[in-house]
Amino acid sequence: MATVATTGIGVGVTKLQQLEKPKHKSLFLGQRLRIRPSGQAQCSARFNVSTPRVVQVFALGGEWIDTVHNLFVGVGVGLPCSVMQCGDVIYRSTLPKSNALTLTVPGVILALGTLSYLWATPGVAPGFFDMFVLAFVERFFRPSYKKDDFVLGKKLGEGSFGVVYRVSLANKPSSKEGDLVLKKATEYGAVEIWMNERVRRACASSCADFVYGFLESSSKKSAAEYWLIWRFEGDATLADLVQSREFPYNVETLILGEVQDLPKGLERENRIIQTIIRQILFALDGLHSTGIVHRDIKPQNIIFSEESRTFKIIDLGAATDLRVGINYIPKEFLLDPRYAAPEQYIMSTQTPSAPSVPVATALSPVLWQLNLPDRFDIYSAGLIFLQMAFPGLRSDNSLIQFNRQLKRCDYDIVAWRKSLETRCSPELRRGFEMLDLDGGIGWELLKSMVRYKARQRLSAKAALAHPYFDKEGLMTLSFMQTLRLQLLRATQQDYGEAAKWITNLMAKSGTQKDGGFTEAQLQELREIEPKKKANAPRNALASALKLQRKLLRTLNESMDELNRRRKSFWWSRWIPREE
Repeated sequence: MATVATTGIGVGVTKLQQLEKPKHKSLFLGQRLRIRPSGQAQCSARFNVSTPRVVQVFALGGEWIDTVHNLFVGVGVGLPCSVMQCGDVIYRSTLPKSNALTLTVPGVILALGTLSYLWATPGVAPGFFDMFVLAFVERFFRPSYKKDDFVLGKKLGEGSFGVVYRVSLANKPSSKEGDLVLKKATEYGAVEIWMNERVRRACASSCADFVYGFLESSSKKSAAEYWLIWRFEGDATLADLVQSREFPYNVETLILGEVQDLPKGLERENRIIQTIIRQILFALDGLHSTGIVHRDIKPQNIIFSEESRTFKIIDLGAATDLRVGINYIPKEFLLDPRYAAPEQYIMSTQTPSAPSVPVATALSPVLWQLNLPDRFDIYSAGLIFLQMAFPGLRSDNSLIQFNRQLKRCDYDIVAWRKSLETRCSPELRRGFEMLDLDGGIGWELLKSMVRYKARQRLSAKAALAHPYFDKEGLMTLSFMQTLRLQLLRATQQDYGEAAKWITNLMAKSGTQKDGGFTEAQLQELREIEPKKKANAPRNALASALKLQRKLLRTLNESMDELNRRRKSFWWSRWIPREE
């Protein structure tokens, strides 16, 4: 309230103006701008003739002061409160505004959480950049070929989905640049082209060096063929090397380029196998980090690159890109039953079909953490590790027999070992001795990879940080590989140490005071047996629920098939077509 008091002139206390509060009491808006007209007309309306002229002039001056005050307050840049004398109520809009960026704790937490989500596996931000920037730019710089540019050579192999040839360029038949591998694929050819181009941009060292892929259509053939071209890096697969009697010493010669003048034994064999399994895990980590699950990891799909002297993954026809949902159908699976994980599906069958690409990419970290699909490949890699350690499991029949035995043991590899130790052959005993070197860290790694539940298996990153790889293998790691391993150990191994520390603390606390676990109780927890089968009523209820799920699954499959036919494979439009 602003008042002017006059005394001694017979007027008393005259109220000149009262500041009006805004009708809308917002903390962010100032008072309304009210510029009142001045002059004799207004004076005559507010003062009578008997009012002295001094008082009238003083009143007009006060009105202009209030007008200027309201002007500042109306535009929200008012003077400091100590100057304005704004009364009891101070509006936020009357305070001086700062142009500086204000950091708050909730804001920083929200920003860090958003960044963590965008870069979490399989990577929302890298996915958008790869699809809408790198893939578009790559089309202008990649070489282009057609079928007349190649001269077919020796057939290297044939599978269910295509035939593989060794070819050369017609204009460069004898050069190393023209030494290529060609695959003619019908089914899943478009998928394989997409996957190889994604790998070439994201993790080229994980898979064979992909050059180009296109659709070749001919009037003489009923179905069009997809032609995929790679650089020839070697024709020896891990399956070929493992079947040799000289394994693993033949791999040592390939990696080092010479024969080591060292005595043969478990230490030397363990060092070679350690090098192989680490290279496989490095390749898998590259695929999984970009959102690709191979689903068909086996020795036949791992090739030795003579140029880089490392093992690389091939045949991405069964792979699925879970960053955008390509080649993923919830109720279908592509796998080799000899090396497949028990769950057979990489994600829950209740997972819906992939939505549009932006939505699928935005939700991919959530689905990845809920299902952990990369653990499917880890189980397959664990079986390869098992075959390299035990020569008796390297044939198809022996591997099938092992899977049956493991299933009878409820997929508990420790129980499988106990069932064989009393009557195992010398080859099996030798394998157990090799895995038990250095305190059994090799056996611990194998147990962590071959588990029944996917969530209990190690990821490729965690496996690389395992103490089994503390010793250097045959090849000296590059600077980036060494830095990567140190980072993995810093982020992964600490959790295991913390778990051991907590377990030991619980065991000790139970011996000192009530409320803790004693060592005997912890041992009982480790040896808890699974529950027995349910009784007859529960079995009948389970059968009814199973029938209900089967009916729902059939309906969902029918709807998915209709949607699948209705949708067009938008990503296949990027594949070049031969004119």
